[in-house]
Amino acid sequence: MSVFTNPASRSKEQAAAYTAAVLDLVGNRQPMDVLTETAAAVKRAIAGLADAQLVQPESAGKWSIRHVLQHLADSELVWGWRLRLVLAQDRPSLTGYDQDAWSTRLHYHAVRPEEALADFAVLRRSNLRLLTQTAESDLDRVGVHTERGEESVRHMMRLYAGHDLLHLRQIERIRAAVAE
Repeated sequence: MSVFTNPASRSKEQAAAYTAAVLDLVGNRQPMDVLTETAAAVKRAIAGLADAQLVQPESAGKWSIRHVLQHLADSELVWGWRLRLVLAQDRPSLTGYDQDAWSTRLHYHAVRPEEALADFAVLRRSNLRLLTQTAESDLDRVGVHTERGEESVRHMMRLYAGHDLLHLRQIERIRAAVAE
């Protein structure tokens, strides 16, 4: 199993390894740059694909690009909620969620890819607008994630930038698989 596999049933050690690996994807890049560029990068990554390719999983039991797009939209919604909690409240609890259960129970298989991408782009713009209005000192405010412990806004920015890069890689991998 890859370090980037993120099942809800993972151990604390696996969760810590996943988080470290995702943070490492950002490298020396500025998280705000990555966060700002992602929606356009995703749009470029799926350009020219037929609808059948967008909805075809890379292999049995794996996600399609459609699933990834809806996951990005839902993750952005979750992150927006977490950002607002941390910026407005003192040390709020940040709950985790089971991305595979969301995929199944929220019917990712039926989502229109262009709508998922549009939702992601709108939610990202809203979160970026909030971050650009946030005082530098407020980037150090923390929430307490139920699985990962304390997370500052600054940390979450880097984590979500890495999450973006991870899923851009996943889209490229799926695109290569469905193009064969």
